[in-house]
Amino acid sequence: MTKPFEVTDATFEEEVLQATDPTLVDFWAEWCAPCKMIASAVESIADEYDGRLRVAKMDVDANPDTPQGLGIMGIPTLILFENGEEKTRIVGYRPKDALAEALIAHI
Repeated sequence: MTKPFEVTDATFEEEVLQATDPTLVDFWAEWCAPCKMIASAVESIADEYDGRLRVAKMDVDANPDTPQGLGIMGIPTLILFENGEEKTRIVGYRPKDALAEALIAHI
């Protein structure tokens, strides 16, 4: 199973914005119940779309600069980036099918 990889404020530009493949970033925190609820769906999407989509996770408590710069006001927030640009943003819990539907048009 393909696991999402961790990104930090220090690695975000290189790992996400400069990536050649579409990259979904899950902005989360350990204390966030909806973040825990969505985690298995995000992992499933990482596995299902392996080779077409890279999936990363960023702990917003440990890395506050990037989420603040992106205007993230609530978590979980998932943002799909391609060629350094935000393609779509999903805020709050959604089941896996709804997540995949929101992403598929962009990958």
